[in-house]
This record gives sequence, structure tokens and C-alpha cells, in this order.
Amino acid sequence: MILLPRRFRAVWITRSKISRANNVPIPAGSATATMIRPATIHDVPVIQAIINSHAELGKMLFKSYAELYENLRDFAVYESDDGQVVGCVALAIIWADLAEIRSLAVDARYQGRGIGRRLTEWCIEEARRLQIRRIMALTYEQAFFEKMGFVVVPKENLPLKVWSDCVRCPKRDGCDEIAMVRELPDVPMMVMPPAPPTPRGVSIPVLPQEED
Repeated sequence: MILLPRRFRAVWITRSKISRANNVPIPAGSATATMIRPATIHDVPVIQAIINSHAELGKMLFKSYAELYENLRDFAVYESDDGQVVGCVALAIIWADLAEIRSLAVDARYQGRGIGRRLTEWCIEEARRLQIRRIMALTYEQAFFEKMGFVVVPKENLPLKVWSDCVRCPKRDGCDEIAMVRELPDVPMMVMPPAPPTPRGVSIPVLPQEED
């Protein structure tokens, strides 16, 4: 029998149980059978539709097929109890001690069910698995991320690599996003040269997350 790596095992999780794939708890009162799993090529059209429906409202950047294919290994999807992909998120590695939550989006028909929170929890557990101590998000939803243990930080404290999407952002000349970071104290500190800082005056892109 061939055993797949841990991140590729599709494990169904039910009410009051814990996903063996990422140790994300599903609380009582949620859907009876749901799954968060790594995205595949077949998920890309749905991921794009979910993200771009939010982009049309100015909540995040549009994503092309090319961008999604290139970064597919960063993505996880949330399946409903009838097997439909209804939410997505990406965790992008920025530096040895920093990962970013990106493209957190939920189908409008499924909002209000805690799916955004569970996808964020998946990112936290994935960062822990990768031994990345800090997780960041650029968002308008400060209250949502505060409930998840994130705190507001000055944007200038984030490395330059975070702003690589600046040129595509319609708000690049006046970004009003909030930068938030959560530290995982159980992950050892990594002794590495710091990432290049953000120069003063650099515009910051919009990669917002939604509160579910």
C-alpha cells in the first residue's frame, strides 16, 4: 500500500470530531460532513469564480487562471456536505518566519456558517506544520482576525516581498488595508537574516479577507 504525504490525505470530518489532516476542530452545530483539503487543478475554475465574485465588490484582487495554477500549492478549499467547493484560502510563505493568508473567500450562499474561520484555522495549522512562527493578513475585517488571535501592526514592519502585487492593485496609491499578525509561541524562533523592509512611501496592495 502506498501512503500519501500527510497534506494530501483527504479526510472527512464530522460534527464534534477533529480533522486528522490538519487538527482543525469542527464545532457542534456545523454541517454534518465537511472537508478542508489541498486544492487540485480541477478546483481552479470554482476558486476563480469565488475569488472574482468578491473582487467585483472591491474586496480583493482578481485572479487569472495563470495565477491560480502557478500558486495552486498554496491553496486549500472547503467542501460542503454535498461535495461542492464553497470556500478557499491560500497560505503564501513570505520569509523563514512569516507566511501570509491570501484569497480568503466564501461563496455568498454559504456565508455566516463559520467557513471563513475554519479556513483561517487551516492556515494557522499549516503554518505550524511548516514551523513558520508568524502569520499575517491584510484586511478590512479587523474584528474577525482579532477573534482569531491576530493583532494590528504597522505596515512598515512587514517585508517588501509582501507588496509584490502592488502594481496590479487599484488602490496602490491609497491603500486603506489593516495589517495584522499572529505569532505562534509553540513554534521555535528561526535565526535568519531579516527580510528586506518596506521602503517608506511604497504603496501597499489589497489582499483582503472576509469575515464569515
